[in-house]
Amino acid sequence: QVQLVESGGGLVQAGGSLRLSCAASGNIFSINDMGWYRQAPGKQRELVAHITSGSMTNYADSVKGRFTISRDNSKNTVLLQMDSLKPEDTAVYYCKLDVVLFNMRRSNYWGQGTQVTVSS
Repeated sequence: QVQLVESGGGLVQAGGSLRLSCAASGNIFSINDMGWYRQAPGKQRELVAHITSGSMTNYADSVKGRFTISRDNSKNTVLLQMDSLKPEDTAVYYCKLDVVLFNMRRSNYWGQGTQVTVSS
């Protein structure tokens, strides 16, 4: 009922930038919180950044001052601008959206993941 499509990952040198996008489509009435998570090899998935429906944001300490999360409600999209990238940012990045459907059911949906690789 809801499809999430992520884009924007890739290979970048340390100090570079990437912009991730996650667009949702389907029987969407509204979207509450949106978030970006990442999972590096051999590690647990961790929260990177989070934005509420009122656009309040919070970030993992490791990315504060370098990453910026934003949302475009008209396009059901959440963005993650990543600057000053470091090799330790290398991971698969996933978006997660708290979606309310037209039937008023509420569920969390995950994107398919996009690889971000930062070379030193």
